[in-house]
Amino acid sequence: MPRRHHHHVYVVELASDVWYEPRFRKANPDYVRGKPCVYVGMTGLDPDLRFDRHKAGIQGNRFVTQYGLRLLPELYAVYNPMPYAAACEMEVELGIALREAGYGVWQA
Repeated sequence: MPRRHHHHVYVVELASDVWYEPRFRKANPDYVRGKPCVYVGMTGLDPDLRFDRHKAGIQGNRFVTQYGLRLLPELYAVYNPMPYAAACEMEVELGIALREAGYGVWQA
């Protein structure tokens, strides 16, 4: 019996103060002021658990640990769950789509 798909893409809303981080600004030259700043990730865990781990500093991205506010399931839930390869691809595509929509995006 094939293994159930269990990988997820997820999007975390970041506090607007992340904009003052030079690396974040440099990665988002086309950011539209007033749009959300987000972190886009991929995980084999439930996104809620992964977010909790980020906030606890367990394999956490610094921007999520410091600036993460909440998950934005309206931006990703429709895609989940999926196979590992699809999640890797979707993480990149979702980041590109959000950047094109004017969001500030960080990806590991």
